[in-house]
Amino acid sequence: MLVFAVETSCDETSVCILNKDKKILSHITYSQEEHKKFGGVIPELASRAHLQILQKISRNALIEANIDINDIDIFCSTCGPGLIGGLLVGSTFTKSLAIGLNKPFVPINHLEGHLLSTTFNNKVKYPYIAFLLTGGHTQIYLIKSINNYILLGETLDDAVGEAFDKVAKLLKMPYPGGPEIENKAKSGNKSAFDLPHPLHKNKGLNFSFSGIKTAINLIISKNKNIDEKFISDVAASFQEIVIKIIESKILLTLEYLKKRKINISQISLVGGVAANQFIYEKIKKIAHDHTCSIIMPPKYMLSDNAAMIGWACIQKYLLNEFSDLYFKVNPRLTIKDSN
Repeated sequence: MLVFAVETSCDETSVCILNKDKKILSHITYSQEEHKKFGGVIPELASRAHLQILQKISRNALIEANIDINDIDIFCSTCGPGLIGGLLVGSTFTKSLAIGLNKPFVPINHLEGHLLSTTFNNKVKYPYIAFLLTGGHTQIYLIKSINNYILLGETLDDAVGEAFDKVAKLLKMPYPGGPEIENKAKSGNKSAFDLPHPLHKNKGLNFSFSGIKTAINLIISKNKNIDEKFISDVAASFQEIVIKIIESKILLTLEYLKKRKINISQISLVGGVAANQFIYEKIKKIAHDHTCSIIMPPKYMLSDNAAMIGWACIQKYLLNEFSDLYFKVNPRLTIKDSN
């Protein structure tokens, strides 16, 4: 079974060809540079870039895999959530190939793609909890099986990755801001600034990050000496409060499950922000203290990519789930639509 997968939900144009035995024949991801000068993704530019590059990297993926397009058994693409223009470009392109070749098409929920990516290289033990940390989402799930995902908590405002990008922009760092802040934080004083901890007294499992950005904006406006040390200290202080927020929610989640006598032995970390080593090390320690293990997908599956979409497709297709081609992309798709 050969799968042709496309991911175009935001600013990465990605194509992957893989089989059900987890062999990736080709995987090409084009990261759009057009957005860097704006400090964030411009939806119209993103959709135009997808349109310009998708056919080219699809052709290159077939060449790299050393196969013909007729050898593909299943086509799939992200159907949401994401930017509507990119979703339309990717799904229309991929559905057209499926129709032209009379092959099945499977629309994939981007969130489910992230959640299932952990199963690519790990033997999961149900139930387990998953922390989805991306530029668009910050969510906690109890995963009971494929197609059985229970949302326990999510951000009430900015996603954690979005907060990284916004703070980086305030500090005049390049986009994307996550890696830039992580790098600067290494030489900064994480106790330099006392930043707010939103929802600290709230025992629920939801997140909030927007107030931190406001506090940092105020700190910057009051400081006349914006040198490298100041930038590093702000980056380190911001990263530290983010870690504390995530830490508190993990502990509350474990307490929530314990009260309900739900036993877990694994904590899954998925999404681009999970690549942050400071965040990873903190969660790893918490997991160890609670006799749990950390499971993560391969590093190349953390950020937006077609490999995770293709892998999700294989698992969905094996459950006889595919589309009649009349579905509509949904920029506000939720995980409930996959249950």
